[in-house]
Amino acid sequence: MMSSLRSFLNRQRIWVVVLLNVALIVAAFVAAFALRFDLSLPLEFRPRIFSLLPALLVIKLTSFWLVGLFRGWWRYASMADLMQLIKGNLLASLFFTFYIMLAYHFDHVPRSVIVADALLCFLFAGGIRFATRAFRENYFPMFVGTETTRRRVLIVGTGEAGRMIAREVRANARYKMLPVGFVDDDARKRNAILQGIAVLGTTADLPHLIRHYEVEEIIIAIPGATGKKIRAIVEQCHLAAVTFKILPDVEGLFNGRIALHQIREVDLNDLLGRDTISLDQAQIRNYLQGKRVLVTGAGGSIGSEICRQLARFKPDKLILFENAETPLFHIEQELARLVPDVHLVPVIGDVRNRSRVQGIFDTQMPQVVFHAAAYKHVPMMEANPAEAINNNVQGTRLVADAAETIGVETFVLISTDKAVRPTNVMGATKRVAELYVQSLAATSKTRFVTTRFGNVLGSNGSVVLTFQQQIKAGGPVTVTHPEVTRFFMTIPEAAQLVLQAGSMGRGGEIFLFDMGQPVTIVHLAQELIRLSGLRPHEDIEIVYTGLRPGEKLYEELLLADEDTLPTHHEKICVAAAAQRNVANMNQRLDLLVQAAKNLDKERMHRELQNLVQEYTPPAVAASARAAKVIPLKLPVAGSA
Repeated sequence: MMSSLRSFLNRQRIWVVVLLNVALIVAAFVAAFALRFDLSLPLEFRPRIFSLLPALLVIKLTSFWLVGLFRGWWRYASMADLMQLIKGNLLASLFFTFYIMLAYHFDHVPRSVIVADALLCFLFAGGIRFATRAFRENYFPMFVGTETTRRRVLIVGTGEAGRMIAREVRANARYKMLPVGFVDDDARKRNAILQGIAVLGTTADLPHLIRHYEVEEIIIAIPGATGKKIRAIVEQCHLAAVTFKILPDVEGLFNGRIALHQIREVDLNDLLGRDTISLDQAQIRNYLQGKRVLVTGAGGSIGSEICRQLARFKPDKLILFENAETPLFHIEQELARLVPDVHLVPVIGDVRNRSRVQGIFDTQMPQVVFHAAAYKHVPMMEANPAEAINNNVQGTRLVADAAETIGVETFVLISTDKAVRPTNVMGATKRVAELYVQSLAATSKTRFVTTRFGNVLGSNGSVVLTFQQQIKAGGPVTVTHPEVTRFFMTIPEAAQLVLQAGSMGRGGEIFLFDMGQPVTIVHLAQELIRLSGLRPHEDIEIVYTGLRPGEKLYEELLLADEDTLPTHHEKICVAAAAQRNVANMNQRLDLLVQAAKNLDKERMHRELQNLVQEYTPPAVAASARAAKVIPLKLPVAGSA
């Protein structure tokens, strides 16, 4: 019965709202006269009230409609709605005053009645809206569920996000949540009452509060919180054995409201996350907006994210160059849905095919190129060095040469920390690609720049995905060595910094990203196991399998002879260009590519060493794997 009535009222909502407003307008007008005459209406004024009511209703209802008062939901009434009410009432009172002056010359209409009517109409209209909201948030949930049927939740964070979550939980009984309190590390807020809910303590008090208030779930509502902060909260939740969820970052909030479905499980990105990156939007827009942009490897983890990020800057055309059909299809469909106004050109092709590459550049005439196509898997490339050379070296040469030939404005090469003092073929080939691009930059009008960063969480082939599959299968989780450490960043973070670096280069530089502190892989495995609700070494075993071919214990971002300088962006520094002659580089590359064609493994290693002096083949590197490196420290902006 109740559901049928609710359904009927929802269908007829606009008429219900109109009728309620009519009642409020009439009541306010009559009350204004009654107040003027000490709650007694003289007989000579009653006809005037009835003669004015039709005009009053037409004027006020029209004014309310013009300012949008019939489109709002009273259960979500806010300060913005209050301002709309003020506008609507002022507009209506102004027109009503003109009408009385022209039609009746204020005969039998005291001026004080007009003022009282405006105030009372505002109070009545605002009162019913906020009363509706108060009822929905405080009393309506009792009609659809008792406290015993609702999960008891504790909200960490009293900022705008935390308060919005509290409002949403209280206003929507279908979530079956009962907020028992807030937690905030600002000691000044202790015992404060926000949204009718008390601030019970700080995050250090979580275990005690969870037990005392019988909390069943924690909601972390601190958008932009550091990984260290979230790790501390999650650790407290683990100790108290309660579930926990997190609010997305600020970009996940829209229209000033929060939907509870946006709250998700805490994942590894949250635990390892750093401060939100601040981009120079204007600088990026200057070199991307209205341009023809080509991305190689557009279906890969980094390539596809670069496409998503740069599409926001409204390029004239986005050319998606990818060798794999299915990933290309998926990224094209996704972008067509997300940015329908951007002209997308999906192109299937191989960067190793000279005629195909040249044909694409000649027909599409890109002005900006992001070269993300590469083989990245270290052990696989160690077993297939010829393919690593053909793709990472020859493919880069063909794409870079085509870019220079047609006069591309900016060419950005996506490189890796494994190119620094490489002990594997993959890293060595990426270093050769860096050197070739730098040699072209010395004489080319095209701005050739390189970006170098470490591992990307959640990318295709990532260790994180492997761990997740192993945990799902019940273990064991395999780690190569207890001391293996890597630099990590998230896919969006990497893509954003790539776009920023592309706007900064003059040509030949290598841009290095602040990767934070290196993370031990075993710690990564332990956190993923805990996030799955399991205990490392108890529920899921961790097994050490030994270093794989070409693998190092530690990675680094900088060579000893690469001096760095700060940039205006706090998370990017720049290494000076290496001085290489392009003609000599091409001769060396021809020898390397020929060795790959002949599948001459020994010669391939030798030619890689000739090109990359610091390259240490696996046999030589085995005895030096334990040598520690110093993590890259970004210089302070403004220093030399």
